[in-house]
Amino acid sequence: MYGSEAWIITNKFKKKLEAVEIWFLRRMLKIPWTAKKTNERVLQEAQSKRSLLDKIRKRQATFFGHIMRQEKLENLIITGMMTGRRCRGRQREKLTDGMAKWFGMGSVVAMLQKTKMRQEWRRLIANAMKQGT
Repeated sequence: MYGSEAWIITNKFKKKLEAVEIWFLRRMLKIPWTAKKTNERVLQEAQSKRSLLDKIRKRQATFFGHIMRQEKLENLIITGMMTGRRCRGRQREKLTDGMAKWFGMGSVVAMLQKTKMRQEWRRLIANAMKQGT
């Protein structure tokens, strides 16, 4: 999970992360691959309260809030305010877009304004974690 704060979580990456999590759990519980156990059953046996994806999302949100409260180079890079041109082709998904989608906010600007108030940002993270989106 080292460096997971800067990962962009797309649907394809999310599926791979969930698959590797189940694979890890099966290895830790010593369930052979020939055993006919569903993923839900494996999760029940592991009694994992939060998934790997939830932990990564929480780390991303806290790091994102920390960076947005500072007025430094990292803030400019994440918000995309750097000078220069983008590469040709389809635009890549940005960290800010993924965070806004996860929080269920319509615009990135509203989310960036919420990061300035630390207590409100923490409350927003806690609500998103409870909803499990």
